[in-house]
Amino acid sequence: MVSQIHIRIAGVDAPELAHFGRPAQPFSAEAYKWLSNYILHRRVRAYIYRRDQYDRVVAIVFVRKRLFKRDVGLEMLKKGLATVYEAKTGSEFGGFEKRYRQVERKAKSDRVGMWSQPSLWARLRGEKGRELESPREYKTRMAATGLETEGKKKAR
Repeated sequence: MVSQIHIRIAGVDAPELAHFGRPAQPFSAEAYKWLSNYILHRRVRAYIYRRDQYDRVVAIVFVRKRLFKRDVGLEMLKKGLATVYEAKTGSEFGGFEKRYRQVERKAKSDRVGMWSQPSLWARLRGEKGRELESPREYKTRMAATGLETEGKKKAR
């Protein structure tokens, strides 16, 4: 029997897919597809920190690519498919926070992935030159509109 473990990759936050009545964030489908292709049918190693409030395992995840192991979160940051995790609590980085922030800055300056275009939300509001709405900002905005996740509703 194959079991599935839900893992939140420590230190990164990817754009949100549509769920629980919330619309999808730009680049969420691309991030999900890249991640699926990157780890599918590969041996992964997860260095587990804890379980989060949604009962997911929080872990730094590595995939073996050729002779080297690759940090999946770091690779997502390089591709511009995630941001550095910015929650108020619970952000573990396994000693990699400084490196993650450097890689995110480079992805932004190189305008790769989600950094290749301004946020649709910002354009609709007429905010020229504003960067993409981060997953953290998106979640905050969605919570303010009353579109909460099921996990948050159950936690109350």
